[in-house]
Amino acid sequence: MTLQQLRYVDGVATCGSLSEASRRLFVTQPTLTESIRGLEEELRIAIFSRSSRGVTLTREGEEFLASARQILADAARIQAKYTGKAVRLPQFAVSCQHYAFAVEAFMDVMRTQTSESYDFTLRETVTSEIIEDVARHRSEIGVLYLSRRNETALQKILRKEELVFEELFVSRPHVFVSRTHPLAKAKRIQPKQLDDFPFISFEQGEQNALYFAEEVMPAIDRRKNIRVRDRATMTNLILGLDGYTVASGALSKELNGPDVVAVPLALDDEIRVGLVRRRDVPLSRAGTAYAEALRARVAAVR
Repeated sequence: MTLQQLRYVDGVATCGSLSEASRRLFVTQPTLTESIRGLEEELRIAIFSRSSRGVTLTREGEEFLASARQILADAARIQAKYTGKAVRLPQFAVSCQHYAFAVEAFMDVMRTQTSESYDFTLRETVTSEIIEDVARHRSEIGVLYLSRRNETALQKILRKEELVFEELFVSRPHVFVSRTHPLAKAKRIQPKQLDDFPFISFEQGEQNALYFAEEVMPAIDRRKNIRVRDRATMTNLILGLDGYTVASGALSKELNGPDVVAVPLALDDEIRVGLVRRRDVPLSRAGTAYAEALRARVAAVR
C-alpha cells in the first residue's frame, strides 16, 4: 500500500468517476484502475462497486477512505513542516440546512487557515442530501434539526447509515417575519394568526416526505405556500410579500439582515439542532474546528 494508491482512492471517491479522477490526477485511466485493483487485492476488500453508471464506495470502502484521508492529511502536514511544500491541499466539506450560524461558523474556520492553498466546500442543501453527503464521505459534517415530527424517521435513517446526531442547542419554534409585518411586535404568535400570510419554505426536491421538511410546521398545515431553494430568495419574499417561515430562534443580523425578526410561535414542539457525522470516525482538525465554531456561534446568537 502506498500514498499514491491512497491518493487515487481519494480522487475517485471525490469525483465519483474514474475518467474524471484520472483527468484531475494527471494519470491514465488504466493506470488508475490497475493501481486501485492492486490495493483491493492486497487488502482483500472491495473499495469500490463498479457498474455501468460509474463507481461508488462499498461499506468497507467508506471505512477505508476515512482512514486513508487521515493518513493523507498527516502526510501533508509532515511534508509541509519539513519541506515547506504540502503534497495535499487541506480539504473539508460540510452540508447543512439553511442556517446563518452554520455559514458564520464556516467563515470562522476559514479565517484561521494559514495554508496558501486549500479546497473547502459548504453546501446548503436539502435534508436527504445532507444525510447522503455525510454517509458517502462527500461531507465530513452535516447540520440539521430533529423535532417530534421527524425524529423517529430521521434517527432510523441515521442509524442505518451509521451516522450519529450530536445536539448543539434546543429552541422553541419561532416565526421569521419582516420588521414591518403586522405580527412583528407580537409577544407570541398563534398558528391561526398566520393563515392570511404566505408561508415560505425550502423545497426538498424529489424527497418530499414530511420528515425531510426543513420547517417544524410544514407546508401541509398552511393554506398559502411558496417554496424556494435558497436563503436569499426566502428573505426577499419575507420582506416583499409579508411572508413568513418557521425556524429556530437563532437569527443572525449579519446574514439574515436587520429587517427580519424572530417571534415565538405557540406550537408545542422543540427544535433540536445538531451536527451529523460518521459513527466511530474521528473528526479531522478542520472538522473539530468547525464543530467548535458551531457551538460558539449558537451560543452567541441565542
